[in-house]
Amino acid sequence: MIRPVLTELALFLSPFAVYAVYLWGTRAGVLHPESWPLATIMGLTLVALVLMAGSFIVLAQWGGEPAHSTYVPAHIENGKLVPGTTQ
Repeated sequence: MIRPVLTELALFLSPFAVYAVYLWGTRAGVLHPESWPLATIMGLTLVALVLMAGSFIVLAQWGGEPAHSTYVPAHIENGKLVPGTTQ
């Protein structure tokens, strides 16, 4: 469960990181408030939310197991542990 949360967090933070790298590359003050106007923050937030929504759609549409598949959980069979599988 932690992997999808970290993936979504990384997708949300990526536009801000790219903008910070741009500021650093142009020798602008990365930590100066003038470099982060409200309109820019709102634009980056909008881009971040679109990335997150897109990833949710991609994961819902093409992620996971095929339709009508059945998950068989891990169990002990003949004294041996058999890992979970999808049939």
